[in-house]
Amino acid sequence: QVHVAESGGGLVQAGGSLRLSCAASGSIVSINTVEWYRQAPGGQRELVATLTSSGTTYAADSVKGRFTISRDNTKNTVYLQMNRVKPEDTAVYYCHAEIDYSVDGVRYGMDYWGDGTLVTVSS
Repeated sequence: QVHVAESGGGLVQAGGSLRLSCAASGSIVSINTVEWYRQAPGGQRELVATLTSSGTTYAADSVKGRFTISRDNTKNTVYLQMNRVKPEDTAVYYCHAEIDYSVDGVRYGMDYWGDGTLVTVSS
């Protein structure tokens, strides 16, 4: 009933900017905490940024001051604005969202992951 998909990845030069989007679709009642993770080649998936439904944010030390997470509730979309990117930001970026949805009037809650979008930063 719910689908989450990232977009906006690509090739960018070091020092440049990129904005990732994570769009949720389906019988959505509310999108609660949303997060961006990334996984570099040969590495483990790591948390990049978090945004709760109340507006509390968290950013990993490695991206603090450069990346910003935000949301547009009218579009059920979450963004990750990436500024002053570095080669070490190269990774597949994943969106994770806690979503409440409805089926036949009954409300459910589940965690969803997108398939990821690749960001490559050239030096």
